[in-house]
Amino acid sequence: MIRCLAIDDEPLALKQLVSYIKKVSFLELTAQCHSAMEARSILRSETVDAIFCDINMPDLGGMEFVKSLAVPPLIVFTTAYSEYAVEGFRVNAVDYLLKPYSLQEFQRAANRLKERMGFIHMEPLAPLAFGKEERGDTLFLKAGQRIVKVSVPDIRYIEGMSEYVKVWLDSQAKPIVTLLSMTKITENLPRYFMRIHRSYIINLNKIQEVNKNRVIMDANTYLPIGDLYKDAFQRYLDTKFLGK
Repeated sequence: MIRCLAIDDEPLALKQLVSYIKKVSFLELTAQCHSAMEARSILRSETVDAIFCDINMPDLGGMEFVKSLAVPPLIVFTTAYSEYAVEGFRVNAVDYLLKPYSLQEFQRAANRLKERMGFIHMEPLAPLAFGKEERGDTLFLKAGQRIVKVSVPDIRYIEGMSEYVKVWLDSQAKPIVTLLSMTKITENLPRYFMRIHRSYIINLNKIQEVNKNRVIMDANTYLPIGDLYKDAFQRYLDTKFLGK
């Protein structure tokens, strides 16, 4: 689920925004605010993944509010004035909704949020096999004529290749190649996996180093960080970073 904060000083506009959020299955409303000052207070005690924020508000405008955040979450701006669109994208907003906007337009913005998130908030593994093993520890993958049991913590990273994926493990040199989409395998991975590129999902516990726009998994494996996934990955690093 993507945890959201809704901000708009107009009561009717805020009511509509909240109703749209509740209609999207992968969005979760954390709080609704009538001003940026109220939102700032909420953010002191709550962590959110995304903010739907009106630009034109008294006291503190939405654009200034977002710029004031040390590590802003993903942003979708809403406003009745189209001239703010360019400035909105300068602060790396995911999308821009021009009032009055429809549910369909809102859904498109929500889908862009989901893409940018890089599936950082994934549900734990559903049981995929019989047995008493701890939920989330095991996957069964079809490789040719074989059904291969895979220990999930053993997965180093996953590489997408059109309709197939390569599952690279610590325990063996060659990957398991299976007919599966990146989206499907993402839905069946626990929270310590993150998509960093349209072609790569990594086990966050296996990272050795991050160098510019690359993640180093071992001496021979340098994986690129895609633009769509860069912000979500940086937010993860910020939660783990010690130092100035």
